[in-house]
Amino acid sequence: MLVDLSHTIERGMPSYPGLMEPRFLTWFTHAESLERGSYAPGVSFQIATFEMGGNTGTYIDAPFHRHPDADDLAALPLAKTVDLPGVLIKVGEGPIGAEAFAGHDLAGKAVLVYSGWDKRWGGVDYFTSGPFITAEGCHALVQAGATLVGIDCANIDDIADKSRPAHTILLAAGIPLVEHLSGLEQLPSSGFRFFAAPPPIKGGTSFTVRAFAIVE
Repeated sequence: MLVDLSHTIERGMPSYPGLMEPRFLTWFTHAESLERGSYAPGVSFQIATFEMGGNTGTYIDAPFHRHPDADDLAALPLAKTVDLPGVLIKVGEGPIGAEAFAGHDLAGKAVLVYSGWDKRWGGVDYFTSGPFITAEGCHALVQAGATLVGIDCANIDDIADKSRPAHTILLAAGIPLVEHLSGLEQLPSSGFRFFAAPPPIKGGTSFTVRAFAIVE
């Protein structure tokens, strides 16, 4: 079973405060294509353009997002973003410490943190600090050998903490992050494969992905 875990990219969608709002334009429409007469009668195409920050919708952070000498999106191995065995960790609101990950086999896996915060998407309180992984929680993930970490809220860090320990620790360990996941309640605690591949952009820091899972 395929499970979509991404927010829809669309006009008027929520965007992180302080970042550009996405713009969706058409280079030429179906009607304009017909008027040009470039193709056989009745054959038309529409070409669109997209202007948006990499941190739009559901997106992945490469280590370069936080560390200037680390892998960018082009260097990020596919083996760290696709066909990963997944583990779902259910949490409440507030800090997520090492105890949330204790007793779970996380080695080589995509660790997805499910809080239900995605239900606030589009609301005035979405881009506020809700669940976040503490420094101790991140060290536990690194020590456990997690390959990727995802979360369904506005930021994997406490937004009020300017030192951003989660981004610092996990990305330094080469663990990509997927933020703004959606619909994690559809997944079992294990027994699924996770996918969130970005385009290989040279110098890319973060980019929108179509995150999904295959439930076995």
